[in-house]
Amino acid sequence: MAQQSRRDFMSYSTLGVLGLALGGGILGTPYLRAHEARLRPPGAVEEDRFLALCIKCGQCLQVCPYHSIHLADFAKGYGMGTPYIEARNRACYLCGPLPCVLACPTGALDHHTEKPEDVKMGIAVLAFPEACLALQKKPVPQGHAGVISKHPHTRDVEEELLKKLASLEGKPCTICADMCPLPNPLSAIEMVEKEGTVRPIVKSGCVGCGACEELCPALTPAIVVKPRESYASYYGEGKGG
Repeated sequence: MAQQSRRDFMSYSTLGVLGLALGGGILGTPYLRAHEARLRPPGAVEEDRFLALCIKCGQCLQVCPYHSIHLADFAKGYGMGTPYIEARNRACYLCGPLPCVLACPTGALDHHTEKPEDVKMGIAVLAFPEACLALQKKPVPQGHAGVISKHPHTRDVEEELLKKLASLEGKPCTICADMCPLPNPLSAIEMVEKEGTVRPIVKSGCVGCGACEELCPALTPAIVVKPRESYASYYGEGKGG
């Protein structure tokens, strides 16, 4: 009898734990998603469709020459195994042929995204102007290129990026504009002088690659990317950043 009672207890306990887990999944997922906005690789379709199409194969990660793409683990909440970019760690540099898009076998990264100007990852925002070195009239600190994260298997394209960044050290900070990887960076961001100070102005061509966020020399990046936002949705047409 005692053995049967113990068996019943274990069965009901297991069902209870599973019920809580499933309930937490059903009830918790909207909560997690409401508080999470990941920067997806170029060409990522609308988020719900992206999650449905992505098979978590990691092929986009394997072909990225800048080591920009990571796969979400359990700690990242929903979408475990799906690709994302952590801009402050390593942004997207909009490689001309967009190899990540070409490698995607399911259309989670839309193959109609054929060139950098087609990308719509998000929008850059001067979220912390008080941290901006340009507004503070401070130069880029010496050694800044050396503190940018480097992968143990750094490729030539990353070395070239760091060389260009190093050339700006000691000069008035214009990194977010000078290091924008778009073929026509002035369509996305421009340094504008106003009332004796120079500040970055985000423009409608910004695709949200995150290079400005990664390379910003401020301790806390002055400029950050808002994933899945468009210029029109964030700034309103014709206003500018």
